[in-house]
Amino acid sequence: MDIIKLSQEIIKGRRLKRREDLSFFAAVDLEELCRSADEIRKALCGVNVDLCSIINGRSGRCSENCKFCAQSSHHSTGIEEYSFLDADTIVADCKKHAGKGIHRYSIVTAGRDLKGKDLDKACEAYKRMNEECDIDLCASHGLLTEEAYVALKESGVSMYHENIETSKRNFPNVCTAHTYEDKINGIKLAQKTGLNVCSGGIIGMGETFEDRLDMAISLAELGIGSIPINALTPIKGTSYEDLEQLTEQEILRTIAMFRFINPTAKIRLAAGRNLMEDSGRKAFLAGANATITGDLLTTSGNNIDEDKEMLIQIGFEI
Repeated sequence: MDIIKLSQEIIKGRRLKRREDLSFFAAVDLEELCRSADEIRKALCGVNVDLCSIINGRSGRCSENCKFCAQSSHHSTGIEEYSFLDADTIVADCKKHAGKGIHRYSIVTAGRDLKGKDLDKACEAYKRMNEECDIDLCASHGLLTEEAYVALKESGVSMYHENIETSKRNFPNVCTAHTYEDKINGIKLAQKTGLNVCSGGIIGMGETFEDRLDMAISLAELGIGSIPINALTPIKGTSYEDLEQLTEQEILRTIAMFRFINPTAKIRLAAGRNLMEDSGRKAFLAGANATITGDLLTTSGNNIDEDKEMLIQIGFEI
């Protein structure tokens, strides 16, 4: 495969489809693949980078059995558990991040869904942030009803986060408390209510490279414009605590492949940046153009000011 020729075809409008043989991504020269992915990013996305931060709005005691998750009640990880945070705490944290130039801010909650008083608390916080903070609002609260998506949108939320996690084939190996179809239906329901969707997954959970390809194609078919890619950092007490960590080369190959398949999307570095040198500097030269920064949920975070300095040094504009 002439990867340079393919990148130019994609820049001119070609889009890779499920029916095509894309196995070459697993073996093509990595440096050439990353350079070509970066050319696609520059041509179709420009030099802007999208920065987002999150707050863990409700922690632990999750009913779902996702094997990677420290917050699942099926695991014993010693994570701090608490009920939904008060609006003052959330708004103050949002203002701090808005003041640092962060573009997006999201409340993330553990649990299958968000309803009742906790949904009311979330909507109150989003309404206040929408009024008091100059920042785009995102939300991540599991599998919701259409009425809940509408309530979030009316409270100022513009984007909803719902990872598909992995391929359809591999999903039952990761979680059995809900299904891949539940995820897809949730995404489509959020889109139906007018919300943009941020959806990606986790690599390093024992999946094949073909599973990663399938996830990239599925996200393209769903028209996802923001794709977070997490590299698993095995957490003691979870079902995946003994899995071997991915190499930086494996992560870079995945990032670049996702850029080829989703050429106009924001490819967002999420958890696992600490598995790469310089907080993923090379990944931003291999197709990535967005990141979560600041304190993350259950993995080590990245300093906002240092991230901004590094991104400007390699040619991005904040």
